[in-house]
Order: sequence, then C-alpha cells, then structure tokens
Amino acid sequence: MHNYLDFEKPVADLEGQIIELKKIEAGEDAVDVSEEVERLEKRSRDALEDLYKKLTPWQKTQVARHPDRPHCMDYLGRLITDFVPLAGDRYYAEDHAVIAGFGRFEGQSVAVIGQEKGSDTQTRLKHNFGMARPEGYRKAVRIMGLAERFGIPVLTLVDTAGAYPGIGAEERGQAEAIARSIEACLNLTVPLVSLVIGEGGSGGAMALAAANRVLMMEHAIYNVIAPEAGASILYRDAARARDVAQAMKMTAQDLMGFSIIDAIVEEPIGGAHRGPETAIDAAGEHIRRALAELAGLTGEELRGQRREKFLAIGRNL
Repeated sequence: MHNYLDFEKPVADLEGQIIELKKIEAGEDAVDVSEEVERLEKRSRDALEDLYKKLTPWQKTQVARHPDRPHCMDYLGRLITDFVPLAGDRYYAEDHAVIAGFGRFEGQSVAVIGQEKGSDTQTRLKHNFGMARPEGYRKAVRIMGLAERFGIPVLTLVDTAGAYPGIGAEERGQAEAIARSIEACLNLTVPLVSLVIGEGGSGGAMALAAANRVLMMEHAIYNVIAPEAGASILYRDAARARDVAQAMKMTAQDLMGFSIIDAIVEEPIGGAHRGPETAIDAAGEHIRRALAELAGLTGEELRGQRREKFLAIGRNL
C-alpha cells in the first residue's frame, strides 16, 4: 500500500479492494478472482491517470512533499558513480542538509551539490529536513570553487522548503551566505545545471539554482515562499494556503511559460514516488542533454548566458 494523499482516496479505495481480493485468491479456500482483479486494476490506473492530468497547484504541492518521493541521495545513488563526499565549510561546521562532493555522471567528472530532506525520522533530523544553515551554503561555495579550479561542471539538486530560519543561523549570517552562494553560481566559468526535484523554496533554493539550465520535475514546485507562510502573511490564516498556491504560479508548467525554467522532466503517472527509478532515469537524460549543450561554451560565454537568462525573466509578461 502507498502513502496516499487526500485527493487520492478514490485510488486508495480501489487498490485496497485489489489487495483484499488477492488475499482471498491466495487463501486456503482459493477462489479465482483474477478477472475482477484485472478489472479493478484498470479502473485504478484510469482513476490515477485522470487525477494526475488535472492536479491543482495545491495538490502538486502535496505531491512535491510526498514522504516517499525520491530525494537527493536517491538521485546520487542512481546517476552518480564514484561519488566522494566532501564535508565542512572551513569556517564553522558541517551541514548535513547539503550533500556535496565529486563523482562521475555517465563517465564525466562532475561536482554535485544537493539538498537532502531525509527519508525517516532519524535521517530527517540529521539532515534538518533539507533546510540548510549558513555553513551548508558556504560548503556549496567551496565546492563550486574547487569545480571551477579544475574545470569540472556542476550539478545541483534542489529540494528544500527554504533555508533554516533559526536564531543561530541568523547570527552566523544566513542571508549573506545565501547571497554569496547565488553570486558563486552566477560567476562560475564552468557549466552549471540545476534540477528541482521536490520543493524549491525561496532563497534557500535559489542559492543553488542560479544556473545555465534549470530543470524541474513535473510535479515539483518552485516558489518565493511556502503557501502556508504566504497565507499567514496575506490573510492571517494558514488554512488559505490552497488559494495562495493557486495565485503564486509555482508549478513547473507555470514557470516554463514564464521562461524561469528551461525544461520539465516527465514523471510516471502518480508521481515520482510511484516509479522512482523511471523518474530518476528521465532526469538523467535531461541532465545529459543539458551538459552536452553547454560543453562547447567558453567560461565567459557561460557567465554571459547565465546573466542574460536571468535578466530576461519577466520581459515578455
């Protein structure tokens, strides 16, 4: 059984019936219910496909936050070989919310920087739910500097509700660290490709996504503020997050129309959590294509292309 979202109840009911029928079929008094199972499986697939064809922004937010959705470490494990993680920002500490290091993507050396949310209680606490502190962004800047020194392309995997807003983080210069990370992205003279795999929250995401190519998973979101926080500010009512999500235009489809992102990576029907390997492989194909397109550009051309990309946002609205 999957962890079903609220709007997936029709599918949950059908898949529950299928499980019960299969138990009957496998019991001591076995009864052939294969035809009924097949009929219900088709109804379930059709219902799931119908639901995911017309997801609202708020429903996409729920999918982007799904606990079973593949995270940074899942992408690393499937796409990157010979990965060597590097720790620490050389100023204060190690931040486990940001995974960074070097490895090989289809045989090509790459620097990888990603935000990891964790997959269970223990790892979520370890990785601080993907919310980086200043040392995480300073570590990212350090890795980008190493990549530039050795002429190695950079791949970033974005998945955070936002930078950590705690007192300690603010005392250590959270805003400055984010700004420096954005600056490092924009000034890189090696290719930089970013992929939003779940949530792209505010400056915490932008710190790793000021890239030559910004890719986005089909059911990911990318926004200036979480819908709940936006609703609390605008309406003094977090329950109106659904309305704010609709107004913010934060889905991959909306952002593609605004030229804020460059490509949408298609997910399996039902979201990446229903077919993690398929989703990650599709992302890998887009990453390969993006790196190939950028491979022939000089350092100044890469910086100029990045600059023009961001200056052009909003010109034709």
